Amino acid sequence: MIFAGIGARKGVTVKEVLAAIDAAIAAHGLTRGAIAALCSNMSKAAELGIASAAKELGIECRAIAHPKLRKAAERTITRSGASIAATGLSSLSEAAALAAAGAGARLLGPRVEVGPVTCALATSEDAR
Repeated sequence: MIFAGIGARKGVTVKEVLAAIDAAIAAHGLTRGAIAALCSNMSKAAELGIASAAKELGIECRAIAHPKLRKAAERTITRSGASIAATGLSSLSEAAALAAAGAGARLLGPRVEVGPVTCALATSEDAR
């Protein structure tokens, strides 16, 4: 299972979210159908653009609690000053993908940034 972690500025559109997802999956030779769920923190998962992207893809949008994100952030690849300032996490998108994919998760690579949205992909056999 592959999980797409999403980080974004407030008010992003579904088109912007899907563009970041498409760039991330293309970077790894995947298709939209490979994504099991979109994941972010509690406030971002409630954003209309992110929730609508999940709906368009026919998958759930998971809101990950901050303690799980903080623990997963220890294994991120990217260290973003903007993400640290906004969320306290080195990369919200990478931490969300890792947290959703479970204890044995690994990132497929660093997050991809397209405009105001970042997308990271993680996978694990432990995924829930």
